[in-house]
Amino acid sequence: MTISTFDLFKIGIGPSSSHTVGPMVAAEQFAAKLSKTNKLNDIVRIKAEMFGSLGLTGNGHGTPKAVILGLMGERPSTVDVDKVDDIIADVTANNHLYLLGGQTGKTIKFSIEKDIVLHRRKTLPFHANGMRFTAYDSTGEVIDACAYYSVGGGFILDESEAENGVIMEDDRKEPYPFDSGAELLALCKEHNFTIAELMMENELANDSLENVRAKLDELWEVMKACVIRGCGQEGILPGGLKVKRRASGLYNELKGRYAEATDPLAVLDWVTLYALAVNEENAAGGRMVTAPTNGAAGIIPAVMHYYMDFIDGADQVGVRDFLLTAAAVGMLYKKNASISGAEVGCQGEVGSACSMAAAGLTAVLGGTPNQIENAAEIAMEHHLGLTCDPVGGLVQVPCIERNAVASVKAIHAARMALQRDGSSHVVSLDKVIKTMKETGRDMKTKYKETSRGGLAVNVIEVPINIIEC
Repeated sequence: MTISTFDLFKIGIGPSSSHTVGPMVAAEQFAAKLSKTNKLNDIVRIKAEMFGSLGLTGNGHGTPKAVILGLMGERPSTVDVDKVDDIIADVTANNHLYLLGGQTGKTIKFSIEKDIVLHRRKTLPFHANGMRFTAYDSTGEVIDACAYYSVGGGFILDESEAENGVIMEDDRKEPYPFDSGAELLALCKEHNFTIAELMMENELANDSLENVRAKLDELWEVMKACVIRGCGQEGILPGGLKVKRRASGLYNELKGRYAEATDPLAVLDWVTLYALAVNEENAAGGRMVTAPTNGAAGIIPAVMHYYMDFIDGADQVGVRDFLLTAAAVGMLYKKNASISGAEVGCQGEVGSACSMAAAGLTAVLGGTPNQIENAAEIAMEHHLGLTCDPVGGLVQVPCIERNAVASVKAIHAARMALQRDGSSHVVSLDKVIKTMKETGRDMKTKYKETSRGGLAVNVIEVPINIIEC
């Protein structure tokens, strides 16, 4: 199984890669399938059913919006986030939508209340994030139907791929394949590569150097834009919890308070700011980079901003090396465990993002491959068992603050790893990934993105408005 850096890092919209990005991609894929098979003319209705975690927390995670946008041909990387509310308002008011954006000339009646079904007690067999789309003709007969699974980080599988155990399309060339941390370290040693150099060689087997660099730079530009926008927005986040945005106020405070600061820990407040800005934007449905998921999207940008703003000699080359190194670690989690909160809890989202960020920072601070592996292990080891219990099904509490805390932990893990040579430590990255997977398997379902355990049941829940989320 081969995975690209640009599979793990995707440009999308909030609030969730598995509950927003994945369903949007699946809905668009289903609509495109109907168009390619010339079935559009006979369709009068499409029903979208969400199962498992998608059914339980879909409202708070923006799943209904995502399904509508996908059926209308919108994609996470290109949809105009400033027009989303108007699009949804039009569908709601007129009870119809334009399949694939009206380019097909096909309009169908569509009711959010009747045609999007959130099953709170049903699941599909392959994964906790299952969905089924069904198209009907005027007599009520099924024209076509397909199940999809949103397996974390915006990755989706259709039912045939799931049945055959396919996780990713495996048609990419990869001169230096690796499926474990041990294999990655061995390849780096054998060929005298850094992890970033090895990753670049794998990317260059399928693309040009110019394109790879441009795509890496674009990811960083989107991350920076997300932080800037997050620092400039005020008010209450949508969804009903009345969570107040804090990034703007903190930014203004930091500019004044630390203009001539002597507090040695002041930098941590800036790291906190970067993470809050991204995750508040995510909660509001803004544009960001899944890194490797939306729920954990603030950690890698926050640590990269720390590198660029506070480390002497930081440059664009370092940004690219950071992303490539982080991606190598993320691939190991994707291949050998999971990055889905619905599957393994938040250890798979915030934990993996923290591990990736620690690896990337260690690399740009001059760490060896062994030190990078050690930093990634330290970061995950201290996230083992972390539950996913979003209050009200929203990616807000505890998600936003959790990203800030994990960003600081990633920096700490990198600094700890750099204090030794990395050649010998009790727990390897491979062992901690295996442990994370086993811990997720043993974790009760109510702690895996269902809002049926933890903080979600100990904090008074406010009714969620399906259109606002």
